[in-house]
Amino acid sequence: MNLALSFEPLIPWLWLTVLLVPVAALVVYGLLVRQRGAWLRLAAAAALALALANPVVLNEEREPLKSVVALVVDRSQSQDIGDRTETTDRAVAELQARLARFEQFDVRTVEAGRADAQDDRTSTRLFGALDGALRDVPPSRIAGAILVTDGEVHDIPGDADGLSAPLHALITGNADEYDLRVRFEKAPRFGIVGRELDMTYRVIAAPEQAGTVDVRISVNGEQRAVERATVGEEIPLSITVPNAGRNIVELAIDPVEGELTETNNRAIALVDGIRENLRVLLVSGEPHAGERTWRNLLKSDASVDLVHFTILRPPEKQDGTPINELSLIAFPTRELFVERINDFDLIIFDRYQHRDVLPILYYDYIAEYVEKGGALLIAAGPEYAGEQSIARTPLISALPALPTGNVLDQAFYPRLTETGQKHPVTRGLEGSETEPPHWSRWFRLVDIDAMQGQVVMQGAEGKPLLLLDRKGEGRVGMLLSDQGWLWARGFEGGGPHVQLYRRIAHWLMKEPELEEERLTANGRGMTLEVTRQTMGDDPGPARVIAPSGATFDVRLARKEPGLFSGSAEVDEIGLYQVGNGDLKTLAHVGPVNAPEFQDVVSTTEKLRPVAEASGGSIRRIDSGLTGLDLPNIVPVRASANAAGRDWIGLRTTDDSILKAVGRTPLFAGFLGLGLLLLALGSMWYREGR
Repeated sequence: MNLALSFEPLIPWLWLTVLLVPVAALVVYGLLVRQRGAWLRLAAAAALALALANPVVLNEEREPLKSVVALVVDRSQSQDIGDRTETTDRAVAELQARLARFEQFDVRTVEAGRADAQDDRTSTRLFGALDGALRDVPPSRIAGAILVTDGEVHDIPGDADGLSAPLHALITGNADEYDLRVRFEKAPRFGIVGRELDMTYRVIAAPEQAGTVDVRISVNGEQRAVERATVGEEIPLSITVPNAGRNIVELAIDPVEGELTETNNRAIALVDGIRENLRVLLVSGEPHAGERTWRNLLKSDASVDLVHFTILRPPEKQDGTPINELSLIAFPTRELFVERINDFDLIIFDRYQHRDVLPILYYDYIAEYVEKGGALLIAAGPEYAGEQSIARTPLISALPALPTGNVLDQAFYPRLTETGQKHPVTRGLEGSETEPPHWSRWFRLVDIDAMQGQVVMQGAEGKPLLLLDRKGEGRVGMLLSDQGWLWARGFEGGGPHVQLYRRIAHWLMKEPELEEERLTANGRGMTLEVTRQTMGDDPGPARVIAPSGATFDVRLARKEPGLFSGSAEVDEIGLYQVGNGDLKTLAHVGPVNAPEFQDVVSTTEKLRPVAEASGGSIRRIDSGLTGLDLPNIVPVRASANAAGRDWIGLRTTDDSILKAVGRTPLFAGFLGLGLLLLALGSMWYREGR
């Protein structure tokens, strides 16, 4: 109950002042000149003033508010080390029981880094959780905060200006912990395929663990080297980027007896391999309508360096033209097909026929180039079926099919075969999903037999139109029509010539995305996504090995012909090994080298500045004879000390809620009237004498 005096004047204060000032002046004058009855006049004037001011006694009924205590519990993965989780659970239960004894405290328990809070699994962000717990609480009602953590917190504010109450940190773990870890110091994000990439790394340990350790270096799961590294020193590392696309460089060190965890004994760097400009040699046998289709496509690709020669006239034609006018540039056959043939990633013969422009021996060199890993594309026209066909040269050993001598001159729609619907070169080709396909017709096809490889497109009468084959370490493609330019010119609506031609060229040059049998995996948040390209019907489930060594299967469902995918929600951050059939791949889930595992040794030093600046304290949770040795909890006033040797203080608040108000006017009714009449009557009686 709170009593208070308030005035509720019957007339405005301005008019009350105007009325009473002259009266007060007369009364004061009478007192100064010692007139008789001056004191009675003073009493009458005071009674009149009080009656007009209407004093009221207020009786307020208030309910005191509770102070809010934030109990923040660190549930990050570093808390799973040793007995930290058990210690945390016991400490939280004991603190909740002790806080429940104080009616003046409202306890809010919040956990940071739980399994369903993916954002908190990458790092320990306790102050963000603390801010969320107290966001709706005015500063005057905040009693303080208690953090139960291992001390490895990654969002510690620079000062305690934002904290209006004491912060107490209770640290799990032991003071004598130690750990050995490795990390990349310099790891470029991109590298050129086939070239060396310079990186650096460092092995970190406590000062007493100084020395040297063996570091295993792996690229895409294959161990490349073992180096001897000095603890604490920055070590240079040079690796050769093996593939285009994502590459995983991994460092690993052997665990030391007694160290906290092996999780940070590995470090990875993701390097995107970029291929240097692909070099393509295009040789056109003669000018024709489709010649510029290949040229324009390859010239428009920024990743391709194109060398193009066109045989403008056969060498046997004699019309008196001077030698220096026979060509715009001399055809450097020896330089291209002998000395520098291995510099090219792809050779294209576009409607080319053997007319002694190339010595017969050079075809052997081209076949050998393919066997050793080169790529060859035959864009065939009627010449391929003629007497001067390149199939009648030593190049025959590299060709996937031989001509029958027939050329079919009739309209047809290029169609995907069953194999072509699965093959990454032709799968999902725009316009192929309808019957007839939603593209224009072609009108010429070279007939073949003695086929090898895969027929992915067919033409008139179901005969092969596009063949893809492997020869030794190289690849060969054969497009058995020169009518692709109709798609480029928009005849009957055109067709996806850019998509098709580019895929053919890049498959021949071994782009990983176009491999028929390919297994890839990626981490998206805390989800592992697995994709399988295959020419088979069902690849079966993918077997996954988690960073901890646990295994599980991911079911792969068919998305479209030749493409299967699946995903799984995972709990662990790190490198996952994924296998399906004979294929294996790696995927990293979560942030690369997450701060959560950079340093797992429990510490009191990181939180000490902010805790002490807030008036709080920091101490380790020790084990006593009867359990955990936790500090006592003491309610303190806002201005009092909030920490002691064996206790922590939480501030109480003076805030309250007004529930009801009772008002009693002092000069109301007969009491006020009687006092006023008594004062005025006494004054009149004295003046009457």
